[in-house]
Amino acid sequence: MSTTRTIVTKGDQRRPAARGRRHVDPVARGTLPFIIPALVATVGLVLIPVLYTVWLSLTDQDIAGNNSGFVGFDNFVLMFQNSEFWYSLFVTLQLFIVCLVVETILGLGLGYLLSRDVPGRAIFQGLLLIPAITASVAVALVWMLIYDPTLGAANQILQAIGLDPVVWLGSREMAPWSIAIVDIWQWTPFMALIISAGIRSLPSEPFEAASIDGAGPIKKAFFVGLPLLRSVLLVAMLLRTVDLIRFFDTIYIMTQGGPVNATNTLNVYGYRAAFIDQEPSYAAALQLSLFVLVILIAAIFTVVRKRSTDVD
Repeated sequence: MSTTRTIVTKGDQRRPAARGRRHVDPVARGTLPFIIPALVATVGLVLIPVLYTVWLSLTDQDIAGNNSGFVGFDNFVLMFQNSEFWYSLFVTLQLFIVCLVVETILGLGLGYLLSRDVPGRAIFQGLLLIPAITASVAVALVWMLIYDPTLGAANQILQAIGLDPVVWLGSREMAPWSIAIVDIWQWTPFMALIISAGIRSLPSEPFEAASIDGAGPIKKAFFVGLPLLRSVLLVAMLLRTVDLIRFFDTIYIMTQGGPVNATNTLNVYGYRAAFIDQEPSYAAALQLSLFVLVILIAAIFTVVRKRSTDVD
């Protein structure tokens, strides 16, 4: 019997091919060398640190590297029994929800304005990116000067309009909101630029059809524009979610988690546990809880976006 079979190719050309031999896509074979460096980088920068953190959380190690051995889930039990952990989780979610909601709403309004064809729009968009590309440490230092109780611009503005000065960073009640204001100022333009790009990419036919049906600008915005922008909004919110859940640098520069743990997020709490309290194994358990929280919230946004795409 013949061990070959006939394969029809373009132009009705025929060539024999060995039976049972697996065909390898030359395009996939050619891209393999480009994928390997990314896989190595992913394993080295993501997988290995995560596995080390898991191992560290299951042991009892001090800051000097002396390991007393495997302790199982003792660090997690201690974490869940610690009221400071639950309060830091509350602060993390509080800042996350407030900043994400305000930045999305303001970014939607600002993004609509940026989507209009006006002279100098490109220059204005470039200026709006300055807060987002500025180092968070520099942003924190500038806002510490603005929040200064005696010489800061914030209290001078309040006094100029007849209001009493505020202890922005030294008050347990005001400190979280002061941090939220900084993050909203820094990252709302980022949201606006993503949303404005989404608005400019929307098709015009649904809006024209709504106008023919007698819908006004507000109805077209809420019942036509927002549903079409749903995927763009979810992507922008997902990008901010990952940053907000692991919020650290601005908070640590401005308040170091104070006053009285008022701004002590999970990330700040984990840093303090590792390098101030010198409990790296307990800090590893805290960081794993933060890691799981990021994955859960990101998964929720991903599922919602997929379902909205399927509906569309």
